[in-house]
Amino acid sequence: MRVIRGLHNLRDEDRGCVATIGNFDGVHRGHRAILEQCREQAARLGLPVTVVVFEPQPREFFAGAQAPPRLTRLRDKVALLGECGVDRILCLPFNDALRSLTAGEFIDRVLIDGLGVRHLVVGDDFRFGCDRRGDFHLLAEVGRARGFEVEHTRTFTIADERVSSTRVRTLLASGNFAAAARLLGRPYRLGGRVVPDRQLGRTIGVPTANLPQPTHALALQGVYAVVTELPDGRRLNGVANIGWRPTVGSERPVLEVHLFDFEGELYGQRLTVLPCAKLRGEVKFADFEALKAQIRADLARARDYFLRHPAAGDDYLRHPAAGAPLAADAASNAPAGDTHDDSLPLASAPLAREAVTSDSSAGEPADHDDG
Repeated sequence: MRVIRGLHNLRDEDRGCVATIGNFDGVHRGHRAILEQCREQAARLGLPVTVVVFEPQPREFFAGAQAPPRLTRLRDKVALLGECGVDRILCLPFNDALRSLTAGEFIDRVLIDGLGVRHLVVGDDFRFGCDRRGDFHLLAEVGRARGFEVEHTRTFTIADERVSSTRVRTLLASGNFAAAARLLGRPYRLGGRVVPDRQLGRTIGVPTANLPQPTHALALQGVYAVVTELPDGRRLNGVANIGWRPTVGSERPVLEVHLFDFEGELYGQRLTVLPCAKLRGEVKFADFEALKAQIRADLARARDYFLRHPAAGDDYLRHPAAGAPLAADAASNAPAGDTHDDSLPLASAPLAREAVTSDSSAGEPADHDDG
């Protein structure tokens, strides 16, 4: 798979393709249905599949900190798209120059002169261009005149509900990781490279691996029972805090993970963290002593969770729709004053009746404005 950063890096051999356009945040099962459409047409025409994405995502450009949290970093999105059989990714910088293009200019510069697109898959309510004239009907009209086909996306539904990045974010925020995994087609993962930090955890016997996170909004925030995959393939249970560490302060969001019964150095290594159950939200404590007491309670609660569900991580990986719930009284260790119950189960209401339809006119498009 080839990643092309900007129109200026397109080569002659990149012209002539089946293409789709969107954010593809999370590369969930709805996105995979779109990519399957592209692969079908690519096989028919004997052409490569090209996905056009934007960096930053348009909502991040316009809304800044108010934009929805990302489900995947760009590097993870690229890897997932590659696993889906995408041949090329054209990553366009979303800036003033790009957003100033009219719909006609975008079609000419990106789709025709740039990619030489032969077949395009987009949502019926896909919109583009500073003049707001760009839509499915304009693309189809130009395609008929300029020699490319336009097809609308199929909508992937589970239990009559369209799979979307927004829905995945909602499930993650509620702690329902199994239902999110059903929509994603895989367990939700976080990760990064371990860097040195202030090592406050070592002072209380709870060393943590610190993985800085992107500064945009977080899909998860709080304390979680997690399974962590090490570079050597081992999976270790533990506790992770995701967020801004309000008691001790942080210049950027951090994923810090304490691995149970682990000794060794992890600096410079890349870890993958799979949240299994949310223990509580992030809280600013009155002092470091109160934080230490809560950390001890978090550790005990997570150990109890894995003691009662020793194969939680493996079961989650094998059967992402069937996980192990926390006990009904699991919120008893929440800090004083925290009355909100964040301790939702790993698996809650089952999802079923999966279907792919060609109706993308109901609700939001399967990718383009929603992730």
